Amino acid sequence: MNSSSQLNPEQQRIQNNYGGKTNWLKWGPYVTDRQWGTVREDYSSNGDVWNHVTHDMARSKAYRWGEEGIGGFSDDKQFLCVALALWNGKDPILKERLFGLTNEQGNHGEDVKEIYYHLDSSPTHSYMKMLYKYPLNAFPYQDLIDENARRDKTKPEYELIDTGLFDNDEYADVFIEYAKNDIEDLLIRYTVWNRSAGTASIEVIPQLWFRNTWFNGAAKPEILNHGHNTLLLRSADIGDYHCCADGNPDFLFTENESNNRRLYNFPNATPYVKDGINEAIVNGRHSAVNPDQSGTKVGLRYQLEIPPGESRQIRLRLSKDKQALAFKDFDQIFIQRITETDEFYNSCQMTAVEVEEKSMQRQAWAGMFWNKQFYSYDINRWLKGDSGQPRPDEKRKKGRNSHWKHFVANDILSMPDKWEYPWFAAWDLAFHCISFAAVDPDFAKAQLRLMVSANYMHPSGQLPAYEWDFGDVNPPVHAMATWHVYQIDKKAKGRGDVTFLIDLFNKLLLNFTWWVNQKDSEGNNIFEGGFLGLDNIGVFNRSQPVPGGGFLEQADGTSWMAMYALNMLEISLELASHHRVFEAMAIKFFEHFLYIAGSISAMGEDSAGLWDEQDGFFYDMLRKPDGTADSLRLRSLVGLIPLFSQVVFEEAKWDKLPKLKEQMDLFTEKRPDLVKLVSHWTDTKGNNQHLLSLLRGHRMKLLLKRMLDANEFLSDHGIRSVSKAYCENPFRYQLDGFDYSVSYLPAESDSNMFGGNSNWRGPVWMPMNYLIIESLKNFQDYYTDDFKVEFPTGSGEYFSLAEIAALLSKRLKSLFLKDEAGERPVSGGHPKFNHDPHFKDYIQFYEYFNGDNGKGLGAGHQTGWTGLIALL
Repeated sequence: MNSSSQLNPEQQRIQNNYGGKTNWLKWGPYVTDRQWGTVREDYSSNGDVWNHVTHDMARSKAYRWGEEGIGGFSDDKQFLCVALALWNGKDPILKERLFGLTNEQGNHGEDVKEIYYHLDSSPTHSYMKMLYKYPLNAFPYQDLIDENARRDKTKPEYELIDTGLFDNDEYADVFIEYAKNDIEDLLIRYTVWNRSAGTASIEVIPQLWFRNTWFNGAAKPEILNHGHNTLLLRSADIGDYHCCADGNPDFLFTENESNNRRLYNFPNATPYVKDGINEAIVNGRHSAVNPDQSGTKVGLRYQLEIPPGESRQIRLRLSKDKQALAFKDFDQIFIQRITETDEFYNSCQMTAVEVEEKSMQRQAWAGMFWNKQFYSYDINRWLKGDSGQPRPDEKRKKGRNSHWKHFVANDILSMPDKWEYPWFAAWDLAFHCISFAAVDPDFAKAQLRLMVSANYMHPSGQLPAYEWDFGDVNPPVHAMATWHVYQIDKKAKGRGDVTFLIDLFNKLLLNFTWWVNQKDSEGNNIFEGGFLGLDNIGVFNRSQPVPGGGFLEQADGTSWMAMYALNMLEISLELASHHRVFEAMAIKFFEHFLYIAGSISAMGEDSAGLWDEQDGFFYDMLRKPDGTADSLRLRSLVGLIPLFSQVVFEEAKWDKLPKLKEQMDLFTEKRPDLVKLVSHWTDTKGNNQHLLSLLRGHRMKLLLKRMLDANEFLSDHGIRSVSKAYCENPFRYQLDGFDYSVSYLPAESDSNMFGGNSNWRGPVWMPMNYLIIESLKNFQDYYTDDFKVEFPTGSGEYFSLAEIAALLSKRLKSLFLKDEAGERPVSGGHPKFNHDPHFKDYIQFYEYFNGDNGKGLGAGHQTGWTGLIALL
C-alpha cells in the first residue's frame, strides 16, 4: 500500500477517506441493536436501568441519545436512520428490534434471543451483508421469558433454537445488504428466502426516520411523499435526501415521538407517534398513521407471498441527488462492490490457505465492522436533564458517573456486542483496535485516540471504564494496543506513524501516573483493589472491599502494571530513534519496571512476594489489618499474566541510546537485589537480542508446566481461565468464620457476581489467549529454538516457544472450524447449526467458550475481542 497505483479500489477508498479527500465513512452500520435498557436512556430516580425503558416500551419511546434497529444504517451523527421491520401476520408486534432478556430475566444475565449473523463488510462499508432468521410462526416471547425464569444458574440458557421454532424450517432467511455507489448514494437490498414447505405470507417494512433532535426546540426535519415511489427527506442538519423504492409499497407516515398515552397515561402531543406503523399494520388502526403523507418516520410496506424454496427481493436507493433511473445500474453496482470487497480481502488473507479459515477470518472481520455504533452521551447534560423536559431526581447529581461531568461522546465507536454490550468498554476496545489494525489501521488509531482525548479521559488521567461505572478499573492495556497497532500499521505501510505514537504516548503518561498514584496504596509497587477486568475469577469480589478489612495485592494487577511499564519503555525506545528526548522516558520506565518486579518477587526476610517457588506459580496476597498476610493459592489466569511482561530489543537499538545503556549499568550496580529478580537483560544469547521480563527461564518453565497441563489450564480449544484441578477439589479459604470457595466452572457462572453473564472460573477467553500467544512469540525471538518446553505437560514431547504458540493458535481456531464430522465446537453439538445447509456455514463469535468442549457462551455476537481470532 505504498502508492496509489498499487491500491485496489477499496484500499483507494480507505486512503481517500483518511486523507481527507472524501468521507466514505459518513454512512455505516451505526444503528445499535439495543438502545432500551442502557444507562444513557435511564432517567429513573433509583438507577433501575433495565426497567426504566424495557423492550415492551421501546416501540413507543422516542430515545434521547441514539436509535436501534435490525441491520440498521445511519449517518455518522445519526440524524437519519434506516432499518428493517418484519411481520409474519402472527406476532403481536412488528419485528422492529431484536428481542432479548434483561439481566434479571435471564438465568445467566441479559441475553439476546434471536438468530442472526454478520456475513461481510468492507472497511468503508461500501458493501455489507448480514442475515436475520425470521420465524414464520408466532415468536415465543413469553415462553423465552418463562422458561429462563424457571432455570437456575446451574442450567444452560434457554435459546430460541431450543423452542423448536426452527425444527420444521418454518422460517425465512432475510439477507440485508448495503452497497455505496458514492459516499452519499446508498443502495439497500433485502432478499427474503422462504425455507418452509408452504407458501410464506410475510410483510417486509423498511423504515426510515430521523432521530428526535427537535425535542428541545431545534429545527424539525420532515419526510414527504415525493411521488413516483420516492420520498423526500429534509433536514437542516444534513440537507435533503431522496429515497427511491422499487415496486409499489404503501408509505405509512408517523412521527418519531413518544406515545406518552401508552407509556405514562399522559396526553400525546400529536396523534401520530413512534408506534403508529406498528398499530396500523398489526392492529389495523389506520388512523395511527398520517393521511397527509408526511412525518419524521416512514415505513415502506411490502406484502409478499413467497412459494416454498423461493425468494423475493426489495430494493431501495437513498441518495443526495434524485435518481431518474434509480434501479438501472443497481444490480451492477452491487456486483462491482462485492467483487471489490473480495479483492480487498484476498490482499489481506495471503497467509490463510484453507477456504474454511478464510471464511472464518472474513466473518470475524465482518462482525467487527457491523459492531460499530454511534455513541452519544453528554454526562453533564444527562445528570442535569434537558430544558423543557422533566428534571431528573436530585440524587442523580451524586450518583452514577457524577464525577465524569467532562465526558462528552458523539462518536462512532467499536462495541463489544451491539445487543448485549451496546456501550464501549475501555479494555475491550483496546483489543478491538488490534483486530481492526490488520484491515483498517486508521480506524484503529482513531479509536485509541478517542479514549485518551479530553472528552473521554478524566482530568486525573483515568480512562473511562464502561457506562455502568466509568470510574471502575480495567486492566491497563491501552499502551499494549497502541504498540501492536503501530507495529501492524508500520508493517503494512512500510513506515510507522510516529505522530500517532507520540500523541498516544504523551496522553498515556497521564494515565500511567494516575495508576501509580491511585492504585498502589502502600507505595510498594504492589497494585491492589479494583475490577481489573477478570470479573469473578478471584476468591473475593475484586470491585468491593475485602471482607474484614485489609487489602488484596493482586498478582495480575501488579503484572499488568509491569507490562504497562514495558509497553511504555518499548514505545520510548521507538520514539527515541526519531527524537532523542524520549531516551529519558525510556530510563524512567525501565526503573518503574524494576521496582514493580521487585514487589512481585520475594525481596527479603520480612517481605512476602507473589511468586511461590514450590508451586511454580504467582498468587494474590491478602494483607490483613493485623499486619499478617495470606497467600491465596488459587491457580487462575491471574498467575499467568506475568508472562505478558516482556520486551525484546535488538543490540543495535541499545547501542544508539548510550544514556539508557549507562543508566541501566548504573542501576545494576546500585540495585543488584532488583536486577537479579528479572531476566538477564545484558545477555544476548548470541543473537544480538536483549530481553527484559518478569520471568527468567527457570520460572517461565515452571509457569508453563502448569499452563500446558491438560489437567490444569490446557484445553483442546485454548488456555482455561482457572485450573481444572478445582473441578473435583474446589479451592477453599476461611476468613473471619466465613468459607469462600472457587470451583472449576467450564461453562456459565453459578453466581450473580458482576451481573452473572460472564464467567472467568474455567472458560477459554480469546484476549488472554491472544496475549499468551504473542508473549510466547516474543520470548522466542530471544530464546530461539534452543529453549524447548514439554507440550502438553507429561507427554514427553518438547517444542520451541514459537511452535507452542502455533499449536495454541491451532486449538483456538478449532473452535470455529469444522472437524472431521463437519461440526464446529462453538456450536455446542447442535445438529441444526452444524449440518443444516442454511446454517452450517455461518459462525457466531461468542464472548467466551466452554473450557471442556469449546461451546460458545455469553454474548453471541461479541466479535469485539473474540475477533482477535482473525489475527491467528
